[in-house]
Order: sequence, then structure tokens, then C-alpha cells
Amino acid sequence: MNQEYLFEVFPEDEAKRLDIFIKEKLPELSRSRVQALIKENHILVNFKPSKASYKIKRGEKIKVFIPLDKEIEIQPRDIPFEVIYEDEDIAVINKPSGIVVHPAPGHYDDTLVQGLILKLKNLSGIGGKIRPGIVHRLDKDTSGIMLVAKNDFAHKKLVEAFKERLIEKNYIALVYGRLTQKKGKIETFIGRHPIARKKMAVLKEGKLAITFYEVLEIFNKASLVLAKPVTGRTHQIRVHFSYIGHPVLGDSIYGGLKHALLKPPRLMLHAYEIFFKHPRTNEAMKFRAPIPEEFQNYIEKLKN
Repeated sequence: MNQEYLFEVFPEDEAKRLDIFIKEKLPELSRSRVQALIKENHILVNFKPSKASYKIKRGEKIKVFIPLDKEIEIQPRDIPFEVIYEDEDIAVINKPSGIVVHPAPGHYDDTLVQGLILKLKNLSGIGGKIRPGIVHRLDKDTSGIMLVAKNDFAHKKLVEAFKERLIEKNYIALVYGRLTQKKGKIETFIGRHPIARKKMAVLKEGKLAITFYEVLEIFNKASLVLAKPVTGRTHQIRVHFSYIGHPVLGDSIYGGLKHALLKPPRLMLHAYEIFFKHPRTNEAMKFRAPIPEEFQNYIEKLKN
């Protein structure tokens, strides 16, 4: 059903961007969805249309209308993925490389969401028809572990846990070159690339991004690392390793295809494990998604 909210701007929120204010008030909505609602005049300031960049003022009333998604009919599809764990509240799944998580402009079919609809009995509705159950995402070409909410209670709890950085995700990455430090920390500010808008970049005016890493194995011209992002910026691991001169192999956007190595079969980035507390029972949980066969086979070729 449609949802409506009314917020008043208090002194502590004055001069915030409208989209940031709404994202803080409704953390279950993605920033892109908030911006879309503003463009469609579903978010009004003093009952008038506004822009995402508008700096809100004390005392203003902000009305939010979230319509039921009608424009896209999501059809179930037999999408290949593994269900690692499932109960009445959550599912933990292993997404293969090459699969888009949810429908988006230019890619409305053959998405993970369509597979979730087919395989799982229930999914949370907070994300609307396009993103049922989705509380976080993986890039299309990144494989690995994902957490899915099966009801709105779990969805809200998990979104809040991600926001408070109470959920830990570790990734396996194969990067170009030989990293000289066994362990390291990459700390920068990341934002949307000023020209290539589909890319992210290290920018002074970006958001803080922190990634810890540990070298697991070193080959002739590549390093296998365990990457531990503290923050969850878009493309964070890919941007960070490219920034220090060691792009993820197979990364066509951030320089991972420009090196004289055997061509990787895919983006060599895998969401390996996740640690979190169950949204209902508060039980500490840990799950791993094994390194995919094509990833492991490429590592063996590098060894030889």
C-alpha cells in the first residue's frame, strides 16, 4: 500500500540537503530512490516541489509520499544462486558473478530479485516491487554472500545495523602487482566521478571510506587479499585498490584489464563472509560463500 510521512525541520537539521535529510529519516530507502521520489514530486517542502540539493530551513514541513510500484511488473525467473541459510526472517544467499541484483534502467530482466521471488516464500516490501528483500547490494560482476530480509521487521533491523556498522563483510580480491605490506589500511574520501557519472573516484569532497586488508598469498604479478571494508561506499574496494596502484583484476572500469597477465574470466572480487546479529533473536551469526570455481581455477593458473 501507499505510505505517507510528514516531517518538521528542527534546528539541528537546518541547511541539510533535502535528499540527505529524507535518507536519515527513512534509512530503509536508498539515496537513489529518495532522489527519484523528489523528481516525481512525491516529496514536497511546505507542500511545494523541490530539488534534491535544496538546503532545508528550520520550521519547514516536508511531506513524503511513497507510491505503490506499478510501473514495472517483476516476473519470477529461475536465476542461479545458492541459499546458504534461511529462516522466517532472513535468508543468506550466494550470488554468482554476472547477475544484477535488482531491476534498474537498462536492465529490467534476469535479475537476482526475480530469482528471490521464485525461490523464497516471503520477502520484505519496504524496497517496493523493484527491490523486495534487498537491504544491501553487490555489483553485477562481484560474486558472493548477501543478506536478504523476508519481512519488514527484519528489513528495518538490518538496515539500521548496516547504518551503525554492526554488520561485517569480508571480501576476497585478486589485485594486480605485489603488495609490499602484509597488512594495510586505505583511507580516503570517495564520491561520484565529476565527468564519468557511473564511476566513483577519490575526491576531497566525497564521503569517508576505510578499507583494511590482509595479504593472503603473493604470485608473480598479483596478490590475493582479504579486504575488510569498514564503510560501504559504492565500488569502495575497487576504487581503493585502484587508487594505490593495485586494481582488482578483471575490472574494466578501474584499470584491472590493462596489465600483461592472463585474462581473468571475470571481476576477481568475491564477498567471502558476513558477520551479524540475527534481527529477531540477536544471535551472533557467521556465514561464508566458498570461492567460486572459475575464481579458484584462475588462481591455480597464476601459480603455474
